[in-house]
Amino acid sequence: MIQDETLELLEWPRLCQHLATFAATKLGAIAIRQLPLPESKEESLNLLCQTKEVYSLEQKLDSRLSFDGISDIGDALERAHLGGLLSGQELLNIATTLAGVRRLRRLIDEQEDIPVLKELVAEIRTYPEIEQEIHRCIDEDGRISDRASPQLREIRGQMKVIRERIYRKLQDIMQKQGGAIQEAVITQRSERWVIPVKAAQKEQIPGIIHDTSSTGATFYIEPHSIIDQGNQLRQYRRLEQIEEEKILRQLSNTIAEAFEDLEYLLAIATRLDLATARSRYSLWLEGNPPHFIDGSETITLRNLRHPLLWWQKHHEQGGEVIPINVQISPEIRVVAITGPNTGGKTVTLKTLGLAALMAKAGLFIPAREPVEIPWFDQVLADIGDEQSLQQSLSTFSGHIRRIVRILAALNSRSLVLLDEVGAGTDPAEGSPLAIAILQYLADHSLLTVATTHYGELKALKYRDSRFENASVEFDDRTLSPT
Repeated sequence: MIQDETLELLEWPRLCQHLATFAATKLGAIAIRQLPLPESKEESLNLLCQTKEVYSLEQKLDSRLSFDGISDIGDALERAHLGGLLSGQELLNIATTLAGVRRLRRLIDEQEDIPVLKELVAEIRTYPEIEQEIHRCIDEDGRISDRASPQLREIRGQMKVIRERIYRKLQDIMQKQGGAIQEAVITQRSERWVIPVKAAQKEQIPGIIHDTSSTGATFYIEPHSIIDQGNQLRQYRRLEQIEEEKILRQLSNTIAEAFEDLEYLLAIATRLDLATARSRYSLWLEGNPPHFIDGSETITLRNLRHPLLWWQKHHEQGGEVIPINVQISPEIRVVAITGPNTGGKTVTLKTLGLAALMAKAGLFIPAREPVEIPWFDQVLADIGDEQSLQQSLSTFSGHIRRIVRILAALNSRSLVLLDEVGAGTDPAEGSPLAIAILQYLADHSLLTVATTHYGELKALKYRDSRFENASVEFDDRTLSPT
């Protein structure tokens, strides 16, 4: 699809990777890297309101919104829903997630002037009773606690008594048969208690050999005198496993019964994380919230910076970021940008395209206030070369194929970005073709911005009031765009 191609050409996935670093949870970071763009202006406005409210909230709070304890419990919820058995750690993650979301909701409910966030969390259920039951049964390491059931406590008590008897018996043997013992330690092999005996003296300690050392110098022997107790211990261990599974089953069934509410809770937690990431990224960008204008207002983007170049400057030792100023009157449908090579024409297209996408996604735009831009239904771009040696396509043919896809996808709310429209062929053919394409786009798109070297395109503004010219400059001394 041409829209997907456009996102790649504008490096939108790279911007999403940067945005993901501001997420507080793993689930939020994953969601941002697969971020879908809203399909309606109303959805964009809602996302933008969320971003603004988190932004203002974190400016007021002594500390930032905390997502501590919230983890990706989606797979565990799904498995419980399908009748699967959850582990102690998975149940503990669910409990801490419930507590973390409850803290967030309480904080939001206590604030004023954040109606969108309050509405977002209004319907979630955090099930404190489930959280308490999990903490009663599961300890902080994810193991099943003795207090989970009287039967489990009794079984483990019996196991402790038997283990102590086995220990005392083995220590007694090691003291009496010290010359035969390789090392004074009690260990386990195949879940049986054994002592390390020198191979040459193994007859001094009758019992079952469960293992030998790699050199063959040591035999790991379970003495006959503890075999019955070892068998008892194994039986109790099996009873313990049965009781533990019963407890996990009960807790898993409880989670399954609340599946829809917990799935919704996780989705809201993720949306809160996304809103928080958008807010923190917007703050870092020194951005300002966009205002979506209608057809009678001027597009205004002053001191607009390319967000990826801003990232390079701060994280990758990139150079200074040169801002651009964009002001386009409401009657203009096509802007032709001219200027020297390396003057920044292509970067201007990408900056404008990313600004439109950021506004749609509910992000602030790195420009000076006021930030006024239309809500574009789609952004379509032909930027850079598209060559395929396998298909024997020229650069020109590659551009034409992409422009054909743009024209097929076009609607009256589209922003179209064309880099060197009509280039790559004889100017006598390329120039009339470029004029025809731009005139068609003037009739069928909301705004088209095209870079060009063709003088004929600059003359269009004198024949059609919907056309306007713009330019970039190049500093000969510093060899950089101005």
